[in-house]
Amino acid sequence: MDTKKLAEKLIPDELPSPESYEELYPARQLPAGAEVTRLAPSPTGFIHLGNLFSALADERVAHTTGGIFYLRIEDTDEKRKVDGAVESVIRSLDYFGIKFDEGAEIDSPLNKYGPYYQRRRAGLYRAFAKKLIAEGLAYPCFCTSGELDAVREKQTENKEITGYYGTYAKCRNLSEEEIYKKLEEGMPYVIRLKSQGNAANKFTFRDAIKGDITVTENEQDIVILKSDGIPTYHFAHAIDDHFMHTTLVIRGEEWLSSLPVHIELHKVLGFKPPRYAHTSSLMKMDGDTKRKLSKRKDPELSLDYYRKAGYFPLAVVKYLMTVLNSNFEEWLLKNPDGDYRDFKFRIDKMGKSGALFDLDKLNDVSKTEISKLSADECYGFLSGWVSEFGTEADKAHFANREYLVKILNLVMGTGGKKRRKDIERAEQGVRLLDYFFDDTFKPVYGYRFDRETVNIVLKEFAAAYSPDDDNSVWFAKVKALAPKVGFAGEMSEYKAHPENYKGNVSDVAEILRIAVTGSANSPDLCTIMGILGRERSLARLEKGMI
Repeated sequence: MDTKKLAEKLIPDELPSPESYEELYPARQLPAGAEVTRLAPSPTGFIHLGNLFSALADERVAHTTGGIFYLRIEDTDEKRKVDGAVESVIRSLDYFGIKFDEGAEIDSPLNKYGPYYQRRRAGLYRAFAKKLIAEGLAYPCFCTSGELDAVREKQTENKEITGYYGTYAKCRNLSEEEIYKKLEEGMPYVIRLKSQGNAANKFTFRDAIKGDITVTENEQDIVILKSDGIPTYHFAHAIDDHFMHTTLVIRGEEWLSSLPVHIELHKVLGFKPPRYAHTSSLMKMDGDTKRKLSKRKDPELSLDYYRKAGYFPLAVVKYLMTVLNSNFEEWLLKNPDGDYRDFKFRIDKMGKSGALFDLDKLNDVSKTEISKLSADECYGFLSGWVSEFGTEADKAHFANREYLVKILNLVMGTGGKKRRKDIERAEQGVRLLDYFFDDTFKPVYGYRFDRETVNIVLKEFAAAYSPDDDNSVWFAKVKALAPKVGFAGEMSEYKAHPENYKGNVSDVAEILRIAVTGSANSPDLCTIMGILGRERSLARLEKGMI
């Protein structure tokens, strides 16, 4: 068969020679040992925790070694494309501090290996498909979807490996006459790889994470160009990784089954394959058993979950670092305030088996990170969440930055050394501020004393209160009020003879606290009343009477 003639017939396009692309995409000038990694999602609009997990590993490996981390969009499946999906990927990863050096929609002087959308690189793929056809390593396949379904059903019935191979590859050995006849009849076709492998042969592959893996050779005649002339993922990724000079592909272990195909594709194309590193699946405990995180069952798999709940982004990253590298947690204990990017990330420290994702542990990390924020940082974090997910009331409240910072200094402890360490999410932090605003102050007056006692306490203190009082003067007035309503003014008196009193001075303060904040627990009440101001404080004391 004249395969060169067939190549011209099947792909008549005037295309650059395959060799010319080597000049168009020259080797990168990088330091020795620098890794070039990539994130290559489909533009489906859904980006999940697994994507962030891999992206963080890609970014750390590249930047720890002085290399490049780029974004490539694998949009060969037009049906799955969602408008705005690429921007969503960039925005979502940027929220967690993951930034690309080059790639799709990235404004960078390094963008010399694009286009970074696969559908825009069709000529490149067709040039190499044409080369394979000319070399007798690819051929047209005219099988219909119905015929392929029938083959699959037969293989399943016979308990054989499903696919297009061996005697099932009916178009593999079509004669020249048969091929041209079908072409003249206008029959649609795809281009398939003519595999040189044999499933009876095994070889050992060195995985950068899992170590030596024994796999069988590929014998499947996979599709490399679809009927519309667009390549399949398998074919496109091999060509792109070569010409974008990817040195390390980090991907989920579900891709291990495709490894023999990818190894063969690089071989027939004449390319040196990149190193592959297959990450373990993210797991969770479900009762007493471990299982994979599921889109259907586990909302925490979606990155939107962390944004909507208001997890501090750096906390999510630091927690994932503990999952990615077994020695990161030890480093973090020694460097609690260190930049995680100073940690020497290593691909060989990644786990070989299922990585357990523990939401409780993430919560602990988030509490720690939020407790470190300054007032301005805390305001920025909370206001960012409010602008996207808060109520209209929340947005109005956060418009007054000066007032909010005063509140945060008290409620979150950002103004001193006594930091609050029980807030794990922005949503929780914002709700703690509600009682400082009249439109969200919804008190439940759970007093422990009778109506007469409560009303006397509130009325008497209101008469004595001055916004000029400091804490010592403020508390002295509470102590002076206590005996007037049957409470001990000194704790020592109450402890000596509790039967003689309704309660002690702290109980009087509790009545005031409930009236002003709606809760028996709050930060320093004198400071709260100072922030609220005289008129609002007195109004709450009056409203708190029962």
